[in-house]
Amino acid sequence: MNIQISLLLSILAGLGTLLGSLFIFIPNINKERYIPLFLSISATIMLSFSVLDLIPESVMYITSNTTFPNNILLIIIPFIIGVLLIKILDNSYTDENSLKKIGILSFLSLIIHNFPEGIATFISSMVNIRLGISLSIGILIHNIPEGLCIAIPLYHSTKSKLKVILTTLLVSISEPLGALIAYLFLKNHINNLTISIILIFVAALMITLSINNIYKETLSDKKSLFKGIIIGFIISLLALLI
Repeated sequence: MNIQISLLLSILAGLGTLLGSLFIFIPNINKERYIPLFLSISATIMLSFSVLDLIPESVMYITSNTTFPNNILLIIIPFIIGVLLIKILDNSYTDENSLKKIGILSFLSLIIHNFPEGIATFISSMVNIRLGISLSIGILIHNIPEGLCIAIPLYHSTKSKLKVILTTLLVSISEPLGALIAYLFLKNHINNLTISIILIFVAALMITLSINNIYKETLSDKKSLFKGIIIGFIISLLALLI
């Protein structure tokens, strides 16, 4: 029974990404006008989650459970790989539509991000169902703004609501997929150290994507950029506190 509940909780957590994409269905809003604002909000959210959550927790665990110089290498190497991967994808994806490129890169980064979250939700639920419920609700809430990170640039570049929904649905599915793989193949091999290393890598992806791609799209509208940074930071703090 615990297995079924654990899988259901990972599905619940993943649904936050899909919920975030529903913004595109809000009527009577000139969405074109708000592109720079929402892009800067999205970038700030990804940056804040990485700097305030993923990196500190992962670094703390790695340094506490490994010795020097292994702990330094386990932090630096996945971070560098994450930065290089976004750079390589950015250079190899030659679509002239920069908003579409941002949507695709966000999609890839967040799939990788949600995968270990699904593993963490599943394992936590198997150990302690109350802990699993708390974790899945927390992940659900912080996945909602991540859905925006994909939906906004992708919708404005393709004008297709169906593509946005299908894309965010795939990202949402990656959460329970991580849980399922953890159950079938990795339950004896996945541990907190492995997840911490993966999350360092994910943080590098999101930091590089935010700075190298998303913020660049907003530089022409300094007012929206400034507002987006403030709003995104407030949303991130509230999500992390919850």
